[in-house]
Amino acid sequence: MTEIALIGMASALGAGLCIGIGAVGSAIGEGLAAAAALRAIAQQPDHTATITRTLFVSMAMIESTAIYAFVISMILIFANPFWNYVIAQGAG
Repeated sequence: MTEIALIGMASALGAGLCIGIGAVGSAIGEGLAAAAALRAIAQQPDHTATITRTLFVSMAMIESTAIYAFVISMILIFANPFWNYVIAQGAG
């Protein structure tokens, strides 16, 4: 097995794990945040606007984790610095 094939397999595996774990973590976090916000609105209906505003800011922060995982996955697949290093060494 050549070094290029090994880097390709490792990049694909790493990208899959990164986006998979990042997306699952974000989904669980967003679900828990939404459940907590609904529970708070049910207990304090007068503060719905404040709770909703805080929920949307929190959702944006939680979603950024999935976006970072997606960016890292794209870097691993399309802009992996190890490709250039192995090609420069003359392998493959």
